[in-house]
Amino acid sequence: MNKKIAGYVIVALLIGSMIGIMVNKNLNKTEPIDTSLAQMDMTSTEGETGLERGSIPPDFDLTTLDGEQLKLSDLKGKKVILNFWASWCGPCKAEMPHMEQYYKKNKDKDNVEIVAVNLTTSERNGMKGIQDFVDGYGLTFPIPLDKEGTVMDAYQIIPIPTTFMIGTDGKIEHKIVGPMDEKIMKKLVGNLK
Repeated sequence: MNKKIAGYVIVALLIGSMIGIMVNKNLNKTEPIDTSLAQMDMTSTEGETGLERGSIPPDFDLTTLDGEQLKLSDLKGKKVILNFWASWCGPCKAEMPHMEQYYKKNKDKDNVEIVAVNLTTSERNGMKGIQDFVDGYGLTFPIPLDKEGTVMDAYQIIPIPTTFMIGTDGKIEHKIVGPMDEKIMKKLVGNLK
């Protein structure tokens, strides 16, 4: 009987190890820019609202975790990293220290603003979980709260993190699905108009 239990324990440990290795690989991997968006013809969407490259993203007006109002269109003239996340998301946890590091070093120099929209409707620990996450990572960029899920729907956010890179003209240049590191952010922001 003990040999049977020991066998089950060994099998469980092997399966757990394999899952751990797969999760770790995914946390350390960043997905490339969606090349189908990056290669689209911008003339077909010039000035139109949408999520394609060259289009103006849907505007929103949300309250931040600090109680401030943030309207996306008010940021026109700045480069914007528009990120969607939740506190329970492993890849979001992997990405946030990189975002904060990039922000501290480059906010003024690169004329960039990070807007990290929390998908509040999907949070498991409510506002306390969000605040603990932000405090734990020492985040200093704006954290708008999508309490109704309307912005998540407008941007068709399914996997998170998802990030849109928006140029000073207020138009989308790139969409990134998955976590980014500081080097990727620096490169993508450097390519924005």
